[in-house]
Amino acid sequence: MIDLVLEDGEKIPSVLTLPKAAGSVAAALLLHGFSSRKEQMANSIGRALEQRGVASIAIDLPLHGAREQGVEGLSIRSPLALVQKWRLAVREGQRALEYLAAHRSIDPQRIGIVGYSLGAYLALVTASRSSLPRAVVLAAGGDLPERTPFASLVRTVADPLRAVRGLEGRPLLMVNGRFDRTILPAQAKALFAAASDPKELRWYDGGHWPPERAIRDAADWLARQLSDTSAHARPA
Repeated sequence: MIDLVLEDGEKIPSVLTLPKAAGSVAAALLLHGFSSRKEQMANSIGRALEQRGVASIAIDLPLHGAREQGVEGLSIRSPLALVQKWRLAVREGQRALEYLAAHRSIDPQRIGIVGYSLGAYLALVTASRSSLPRAVVLAAGGDLPERTPFASLVRTVADPLRAVRGLEGRPLLMVNGRFDRTILPAQAKALFAAASDPKELRWYDGGHWPPERAIRDAADWLARQLSDTSAHARPA
C-alpha cells in the first residue's frame, strides 16, 4: 500500500504490485468501476499481470475505497460537482502514470492502462491525454448510454468516442459481456467502431464483471503488447 500525492496535497491510496525480476519490467495502471475500490483490480487483473512479469498500480478513485467520502454523497442533481470529481480523477490517473514511469524498477517505454466499467471511461480519457500508455485494455467499456443525464455536459468532459480516437493507433483490447445490462453490447460496438486499428473486441458469455478466463486472456494480451518497446511507440 502506498499513497500518491498530487501537487495540492491530495492523497491517492494505491496498491503497487511488483513482480520479481532482475531488470526493469513493464507496468500498467488499473482503474476500477463505480462503487468499487483498488483492491478489486489489484486482486484480479493485477495478480494476473504479476504472474506474467508485469507490474501494476491500482488506485482508489475520488469518493471510492479508502477516500474520506462515500460515492453516495454525490448526486446527479449536482452536475458541476460530478464534473469537478471527474477532472480530479483524470489528474490522478495521469499522476499514477507518471509515478510508474519514474519508478526505478519499471521501464517507462512499456506502460499500459486497464480500466473496468467507469474505469474504462477514465482509462480512455487519461490515455488520450498522455503519451505514456502504449496499450489500452477496456473491460465492460463502451459509449455513453443513450439516456445519459446532462448528456451534452458529460460529452464535453468525458466523451468516450472522442477519447478513443485520441489513442491514435495505440493497440486497444475491449473485453465485453454478451449479457451485460450495465454497458450494453450496442454501447461496446459503438465505441469499438469509433476506434482505429489495431483493435480487438472479445466477447465473453457473462454479465458486467468478466470471468477469470477473460481476465487471464486480457493479461496475456497486454503482456505481449508491452513486451516490445519499439513496435507500438507513439510518434513524438
